[in-house]
Amino acid sequence: MAHALLGIQIIPKVPGGGDVIPYVDEAIAVIGASGVRYEVGPLETVMEGELGTLLDIVKQMNEKMIQAGCPGVLSQVKISYRPEGMSMDALTEKYRG
Repeated sequence: MAHALLGIQIIPKVPGGGDVIPYVDEAIAVIGASGVRYEVGPLETVMEGELGTLLDIVKQMNEKMIQAGCPGVLSQVKISYRPEGMSMDALTEKYRG
C-alpha cells in the first residue's frame, strides 16, 4: 500500500510568455511514464506512492521543464504521509456517487 499522496501544480516560466499548457502536458507525461497512480485535476495533479519515489518524480518534472526550454519553473507541492498507508480512494470515497 502507498504511504504518501503528493499534489503538485507545476508552473513553468514559458519563453516569450507563450501558452503553458503544452509544457504542463509534458510534465504530466513524466508522471504517466513513472507508473505511479495519479489523477489530473483542474488545479493540480495528485500522485499516490512511496514518498521517495514521488519526490523523484517532482525532480524529473522540473528537469523536464528546463530541458523543454523553460528558463525556470515553480512547483507548488502538498504532501500527505502516513507510514501505515493511505490512498486517494480512502480519502475521497464518501464523495463519489
